[in-house]
Order: sequence, then structure tokens, then C-alpha cells
Amino acid sequence: MNRRLEVRDVLQTIVASSRELLDAEYGALGVPDDQGGFAQFVVDGVDEEQWKEIGPLPRQHGILAAMLRDATPQRLADVRRDPRFGGWPRAHPVMADFLGVPIADGEEVLGALFLANKRCPPGRPPARDRGCAFTEEDEELLRLLAQHAAIALTNARLYERSRELTIAGERARIAHELHDAVAQKLFSLRLTAQAATALVDRDPVRAKEELHEVARLAAEAADELRAAVVELRPAALDEDGLVATLRTQAGVLDRAHTAAVTFTCEGVRALPAAHEEALLRVAQEALHNALRHADASRVEVALVRHGTGTLLTVTDDGAGFDPGAVRSAGRHLGLVSMRDRANGVGGTLTVTSEPGKGTAVEMEVPGG
Repeated sequence: MNRRLEVRDVLQTIVASSRELLDAEYGALGVPDDQGGFAQFVVDGVDEEQWKEIGPLPRQHGILAAMLRDATPQRLADVRRDPRFGGWPRAHPVMADFLGVPIADGEEVLGALFLANKRCPPGRPPARDRGCAFTEEDEELLRLLAQHAAIALTNARLYERSRELTIAGERARIAHELHDAVAQKLFSLRLTAQAATALVDRDPVRAKEELHEVARLAAEAADELRAAVVELRPAALDEDGLVATLRTQAGVLDRAHTAAVTFTCEGVRALPAAHEEALLRVAQEALHNALRHADASRVEVALVRHGTGTLLTVTDDGAGFDPGAVRSAGRHLGLVSMRDRANGVGGTLTVTSEPGKGTAVEMEVPGG
């Protein structure tokens, strides 16, 4: 459970593990919302078609509500005979013996985990229209599992919150850069247009030169805006994976800029989510530098399997720079954040550049 980072994955792992551990036919876990329903509800033992036929998510009522409200386990020989039982939809599977426990972090109830229809051991027939009944030992085991589940679920929530804050920080950075770069371009454009207007009668040749400058500044401002839109667009890592996301972004940048941007991939399989996100952010930073600061005419992005790891390379034929001079001047062109991202996933970052000879950024991570 603690290897999972996404909340949904953690919930599914909890349910599947508990169902297998206690040999139950059905398992489910609900995370309550503050409106009497469930923000998330995952099941195990019910196929997708049957789940669709069951219909909307359950509400917080009956035995589920008791677990959430009172934070007490519920072990019943037949859930249908409990006075709190309120029935279920037509397509719902028939359940008899029931065991449920709250998942709690201190006094906060994070969810309700329950199992139904304990399978009978070989040679022991079930009671009439019932399973073999959960035991006190089963209840203790599920409570222990719920304690670990609370830790895993809390960690997953913290991870997702951290990602949200990282994304918010990235957007704030882009907004700041957008304001500085585009505002400066538009201010220059306005002054140049005013100069052209003043010169049009007195010095038509100078006025024509100023209008050419207006066109150049307008084109640069348009490039800044296009680049910002690409960076603000959320990366489709969860849906498409790193390879498809990098290929898409390279294609968009190739159309948006005069520089030729290409992407190649060789032998790379899926990586852990944290590794894919770090590689994507480093690639974006390197592309940002090449297209906005280096005046490159060609940028190549490559992702290849390298030994037991994966190697990302972003190379350009732009102006290049002296890494030593950049450090001494207190500038870093995003190098610090790129190294932090590489270190954060156990990877390495190498930046090679010389004035007039372009730049190569290499990041290697384990796996893939």
C-alpha cells in the first residue's frame, strides 16, 4: 500500500488486499464527502458491467453511516437482518455475513472498509443462504490492516497535495515570466508605434524603419504568448504517459516557433509516475531555455533506454553559454531546479555548453 502514490490506487490496493487476506467474496471502501455521500468509492469482486448496472454511488446511511459516525467496527452474521439495513439496488449482489471497520487517522475518519460473504474452507458447506461468517480473529486482522491503510491513504493525500502545490508554483512562475516578457514587449511596441506616427510626415524613411520594428516586436510577443500557452497546458502524463506527452509537446513547439523541434524515442517503457514527471519538467525547462534564450534554429529531444536506466537528452544549436560565468553571475537558467528534480528521483543531470556551440542537457533516471 505504501508504494502507491495516487489516492485511487491506494484505495483499490486496500480493498483487494483485505478481500484476499480474509477470503471474502466482495469488498468495498468509501471515502466520505461533506454532503452525505462518498467522494470516492471503490469495489473488488464486482465486474465493471455489474457495477454500472448497480447505478449511483451509495449514500452515507445505515451500517456505513454507523461506521463513519461512531468509528466502530461492525461484524454481522447477516447484514439483511440488521434493523439499519435499508436494501440495495436490483443489480446489487446478494450479501449476507458482513465485516466493516472504519479507517481513521486519530479522530478523523478517512473512510469505511467492509467485506461481505466470507468463503468457506474446503469441505465445509455454508449455512443456508449465508456464508461462513467472519470471526473475531478476522475482525482483529481487518482492524490492523485498516491502521496501515490510514497511513498509506494519508501519505497518498499528502503526495497529491504536494503535486497540486508544485503545479500551482509552476503556474505562478509562468505567469510571472509571461507578465515580465510580454508586458515589456508590448510597452516597447507601443513606444515604437508612437515614434512611427510622429515621423510619418517628417521622415517617412525613419517611420518605415520604426514600423518594421513594430512588426518584429509583435512577432516576438506572439512567440512568448504561444510558449506560455504550451507550458500552462496540463501535461497528459496520467492519460498518455511520458513518451506520448513529450512527442505531443515537441510537435506543438515545432509549429509555434521558427526553430525545428524534433522528438525521438528508443526502447523506453513506462516509468514510475514521479520519474516521468521529473523528466517531463526537465525537458520543458531545457526547451524553454533553447527556444527563448538561446535563439536556436534546431532543438532535438531524445528519450532512450540506457543500460538499466532511461536517458533524456535535449540538445540545441543555439548561442550556448559559459556555465562558470552563469554561476558566478548568480544566474542559473533553471539549472538548479533541473538538478533538484533529477536528485529527487535518484537521477543525475549533466549540462554541457560553450558560447556559440549550443547546449546539451542530459538527465538519467533508474528504470524504464
